[in-house]
Amino acid sequence: MDMKSYLFVLRKPAHSGSYVQELLDIIMTTAAFDQHVTMLLLDDAVFHLKIGQSPQKVAMKDTAAIYKALELYDVTEIYTEEDSLIERGLMLSDLCLPIKSINRTRIASFMKRFDVVFST
Repeated sequence: MDMKSYLFVLRKPAHSGSYVQELLDIIMTTAAFDQHVTMLLLDDAVFHLKIGQSPQKVAMKDTAAIYKALELYDVTEIYTEEDSLIERGLMLSDLCLPIKSINRTRIASFMKRFDVVFST
């Protein structure tokens, strides 16, 4: 099987129903089949990794903990857009994992590097 590069673009907030859990399952499954997986968090998806979440209050799973498990699947390239953080009053230091940020003007060229772009 040829290795393809996948970019998963997430936009919805962390606790928006089962959406995030299902998408993370798809990401882990893709990576389990030895495909190169990268993630890009845009808009409210930047809250997925915010330190200090209390998802149990709304009967949801802790998405930040799931993200930490992605390393076991060799999913280590996680990016965000600088403006998405700034517009939500966040900095990279507010997130529970080390991720890279990209300027909004570079998003389109960044996406072109991948064989498959899965955006929700």
